[in-house]
Amino acid sequence: MRTGEPLPTVDDVLAAVATGLWHWDTASGLVTADAEAARLLGCPAEPSTFTEAQVRARIHPVDWNEVAGIVQLAAAEGTIAEARIRIVDEQGHVLRTVRSRSKPTVDREHRTYDAIGTLQEVAEPVPGTPAGRSAVRGDWRRSREAFLLDAGRALAEARSTQEVLRVAAGLSMPGFSPDGLAVFAVVGDHLTIIGHHGQHLTDEAPFYNMPLDTDYPAVDVVRTGRAVYLSSPEEYSSRYPLTWPLAKPFGRHSWAFLPLTAGGRTKGAWLAAFTYPVAFTPDERSVLTTVARMLAQALSRAEAAESARELTDGLQRSMLPRLGPAVPGMTMAARYVPTGGGLQVGGDWYDLIPLPGPVSRTRPAGGRYALVIGDVQGHDVTAAGLMGQLRIALRAYAAEGHRPDAVLTRTSRFLHGITAGHEPRFATCLYVAAEPESGALEVARAGHPNPAIRMPDGTVLERPTAGGLPLGIDPDADYPTTRFVLEPGETLMICTDGLIETGGHDLESGWKRIRTILEQHDGDLETLADALVQGVHGPSSYHMPGPLADRREDDIAVLLMCRTAQNAVDGAPARRCRARRTALNVAQAEPQRVAEARQLLRALLHDWTSADQVDSAVLLISETVTNVLLHTDTDALLLAEISGAPGRRRLRVEVTDSGDALPHRRRPGELASSGRGLLVIERLADAWGVDPRGEGKCVWFELHERERLHERN
Repeated sequence: MRTGEPLPTVDDVLAAVATGLWHWDTASGLVTADAEAARLLGCPAEPSTFTEAQVRARIHPVDWNEVAGIVQLAAAEGTIAEARIRIVDEQGHVLRTVRSRSKPTVDREHRTYDAIGTLQEVAEPVPGTPAGRSAVRGDWRRSREAFLLDAGRALAEARSTQEVLRVAAGLSMPGFSPDGLAVFAVVGDHLTIIGHHGQHLTDEAPFYNMPLDTDYPAVDVVRTGRAVYLSSPEEYSSRYPLTWPLAKPFGRHSWAFLPLTAGGRTKGAWLAAFTYPVAFTPDERSVLTTVARMLAQALSRAEAAESARELTDGLQRSMLPRLGPAVPGMTMAARYVPTGGGLQVGGDWYDLIPLPGPVSRTRPAGGRYALVIGDVQGHDVTAAGLMGQLRIALRAYAAEGHRPDAVLTRTSRFLHGITAGHEPRFATCLYVAAEPESGALEVARAGHPNPAIRMPDGTVLERPTAGGLPLGIDPDADYPTTRFVLEPGETLMICTDGLIETGGHDLESGWKRIRTILEQHDGDLETLADALVQGVHGPSSYHMPGPLADRREDDIAVLLMCRTAQNAVDGAPARRCRARRTALNVAQAEPQRVAEARQLLRALLHDWTSADQVDSAVLLISETVTNVLLHTDTDALLLAEISGAPGRRRLRVEVTDSGDALPHRRRPGELASSGRGLLVIERLADAWGVDPRGEGKCVWFELHERERLHERN
């Protein structure tokens, strides 16, 4: 140009640099383009007006969505929108790549915007040339998309606030990675840092608990919901002079503060700080904004999950079973293993309840206790809720001083009442009233597995007890009680069916597995409790609630109680029980319990050397107990005891009743159906007799253990 000549017009300049002008009005949905812009869009080179649909058809689908997001972001922030756009033909083939730069303005009332900008063709490197290979390696779009995919996946997998913050600290953005990160959260009327990376903990101290009227970029972001970009220290110091002295010692040159918005609320701010100057181009702002949105969503999910977890943990801590106070003369151990999953408490429970009782010199107040174990149907939240209610109700009934049968009857009526009109649920339960001083136990059972007794020598007996229907089925159900004595050194085990049946077992095979563990164990109760659970599931975190290594098939609860061999009463040690003994009461109305007596005696004689003698003993039990039920109107009390050293032991069985008539030997004919009982006893027993007992009598017999060699001879 010569001096003094007029400047070229804008149209001349745009024509010289092959740049087109366009105007996009979202209110009308029209795009106006000059001739050059129309040519770049793949249309005839003449000024034209297009609909959004026509322009969209000329732009690559991925780029159209990107342009829309960049323009909206620039309109919200009041900045320039810049993007690279691929222009395609009717078949979708890329014709050229253009650069778009525009300045959008927002009509907040109508929620529309105008964008006026330019289009200019971008020369792409030729594939195969050094420039082309460099372009492939540094392709900004591909790098950014890969980064956002990785970041989104990592943030989506984070399950806690700390995990989200760790992921945010490890983000490596394409081409401009920050070396200082901080996450601010609104707490009440203050803004505080909840996580940071790239600074020492003490460095951030001035930025903790900042009031929301502080002159600080992150506070501005929270108040306005708009990002703040500071490209240089001069810009920072001029816009925020009060807090610049606090930020200056960090030695950064550029800062980006972005809102963390989730659910329409700005809950905090994210700071990305750089030690080198960053211009914050539209591409860079787009990446930062996308990361901030993903970070906000991840923090919101983590916050919701942590709140739910905290609530669940609190409920679990209040609902988990516990043993409570120590019981004099007894040692106890218990384990609880939930099924797993999200809720770490299920329908199983156990409890130890101090019982009221009369006070005397030998029995202080609170000298009796109730051991309770139960299982509510199901493994869901409803089962856990019902379990909590049942525990409270049962403790209340027990504290009133009711007998075991009355406690279960009232609890059954309570469960039936609270589930009436809803999904019916039932619960099994075993209630044991124990007197530690004497070892006397009174058991009531509601559809629950029988207790087991482990004797000092390792003999294990499944202790048959009378029972009734599960709780909640019949509000008027009866629960008969069973009384027996826990001898010094013996251990009582009560458990839910999860311990027995887990692993594909039924009650029979599962009981054999548990019995083997009990017989082989030789340690304290805590070790035995561990062995029982490990024998079912292997090692796991069953001491405290929390995530389990494997998902359980059913809840497990197990409670062990051992009567100490030295039980001090008035300073005198209790006698040691060296004999192996058991007792069983067979009522007139329960003739089926004769089979339980046979089973109990076989378990007591599990290591007897002579199988023939075991069969004889079982037959003699049937004869003596059945005689009581047939010839008297009273119940039969069976007491079986084994004493002596192995190989020379003696079995003594006593069957006592309160009838007055003494048995006598008879001579039955060939066709007689009875009268042979005493003849059988006389033939099979090594010794026998009938002893009057004041009220009633006792029929007893003895068998002396024989060596297997003698048996074969």
